[in-house]
Formats: sequence, C-alpha cells, structure tokens
Amino acid sequence: MPSASGNEIDDIATNWIVRMDGAGWSFDDEQELDAWLKQDRRHRGAFLHAQALWLALDDKIEDEAAPVKEEINPLRRRLLMGGGAALAASFVGGVALWTKARTIKTEVGEIRRLPLPDGSVAAINTASEMKIAFAEQSRDVTLKRGEAWFQVSRDPHRPFLVEAGSVRVMAVGTAFSVRRREQGADIVVTEGTVKAWTEGKDTASVRLSAGERIFLSDSAQVQRDAEGSVDHVLAWRDGRIDLRGETVAAAISEFNRYNDRQLILDDPALAKERLDGFFRTDDVEGFAKALRVTLNAPVAIPSTGDIRIGVPGSRAL
Repeated sequence: MPSASGNEIDDIATNWIVRMDGAGWSFDDEQELDAWLKQDRRHRGAFLHAQALWLALDDKIEDEAAPVKEEINPLRRRLLMGGGAALAASFVGGVALWTKARTIKTEVGEIRRLPLPDGSVAAINTASEMKIAFAEQSRDVTLKRGEAWFQVSRDPHRPFLVEAGSVRVMAVGTAFSVRRREQGADIVVTEGTVKAWTEGKDTASVRLSAGERIFLSDSAQVQRDAEGSVDHVLAWRDGRIDLRGETVAAAISEFNRYNDRQLILDDPALAKERLDGFFRTDDVEGFAKALRVTLNAPVAIPSTGDIRIGVPGSRAL
C-alpha cells in the first residue's frame, strides 16, 4: 500500500485538530489519535504544525472579536498551548472502565488534555509520563515524571489517588496538580480538598484546600509556599509561563522544560536577578530579548541552536 503524500497527511492532521476542538471528543478518539501519530514519524510533525496554525487563527479571531462575557464549563474550556502542544479535548461519554493500565507520555513542549473514562480530565505538562489504572473501586495514577493537573469527577466510592515517588495525593471530587521533583512533589489545589502523605513514613497526612500549595518531600517534610497565586503556578495549562519575582536562573530552568532549544546562562552574576513577565512557553527568543532590555544583559541568539545569555560582546538579533 503506497504511503500518503505530504499534502494528504497535512489534511488528515488538520481534520484531527478540528475534531479535538469540538464538543464530541472522547476517550476512544484519543486512542485513535495516538495510533495515527505512531504510524509514521511525519504524522506528529504535521499534527504539531496544524496546531500552531489553528492557534494562530484562533488568536486572530479573538483579537478581532468584541469582548463577550460567557460562563464556560471548566471541563469544556479549551486549553491554549504553545510550542507544539496538544489542543484541549472535551470529555463526552459514559463511565467506562479501563481493564488494564495505560501509560501516557508527552514530548518536550507538548501539553495535552486527556479525557478519562470516569468523566475526569487530566492536563499533562511537558515531558511527562504517567500510568493510569481504573477499577471498580479505585482510580490510581502513577506520575513517573513531570507534572499533571486533574479535574476529578466526584465518586465517593472510588477515591482518586496519585502516586509521585513516595508522595501520595488522594481526592474524591476536586481539582489539583502534582509535579514530581527529585526529592518529593509539588502539590497545588484549585478546587475542593485533597489529602497528601509520604508513603512509609510515620507522620500525619496533610489536608490542602483550594488555593493552597506545598512541597511534600520523600522524608515527609512539608514546605508551604504562600507566594503567588494558583493561576500563576498553573499558567502552563494555557501554554504560558507567568514570572512573578522569579530569579533568572529559575526562569531559564522553566523555559528549558518546554523547549529543545535551550537557554544557557554564561554569567553567574545574573542568576539571582529577579524579574516579572508573561510569555508563551515556546517564546525563548522573546524571553532572552526581554533580559537584554530589562537587565542590560548581553544575549547571543543564533538562527539555530541554543541561546546564550551573559556573553560579553554579544547582542540580541
């Protein structure tokens, strides 16, 4: 059977994007898309290109449209993403169970919204991997790396449990995120209440309510972070990086999570400088140029390859 031409693949990719942006996207559609992406390495490139065009068109329409205040169901709110990220998917379907565990992965720069068969929704951040196993009396997620936010469908008889290393987070019907770190996990609650603890440690669990966030270590130490808002921390769900007083070193680390094109800091003296700003996750050049303007930092931006910051005698192009 002859392989599809480039134009045919582009047409199919565009059709996928249109389907994902509709209200009828389901778990079965998600599986079908995954299979198509794996068939040919050209498929993913065409898919990411179609997403970029769709988002650019959507931004233009939003800029030209008159502002209209509208209440939107959070489960159907479309997720805007930069850097080759997936568009949001709205869940419509029954309460089917997965008979076996399924592993979900995202590439660097990809942010995916995944409808779960119980009616919950997961937003999966860049370079993440998690295993999902649902049964009649349990809903278990193992976050192997990266970060995810969960809008959990309420079911008192089936608690929703996220495992991130030694850290455990349990909810019944709420919304929260977990980011796996080297020695623990960040936990952010956007709705309701969750219970968190460290497995194997003889310590009491921690209860978190909407608007609270902590770092829970593998040794059961709790570090509460009151700086910034929940929206600020979870700006990645909209394909954004929201910097509010972060150090240059921390901001560079955040951008590098989302991009193959890395930011390299050559001047250690700049590392602790603090800055504010709102950027797309894929806008590494815009961020580098902002550093040049706000901190008078020399920046080298080649046409391809990594961007160097703090290089004497260099300049932004």
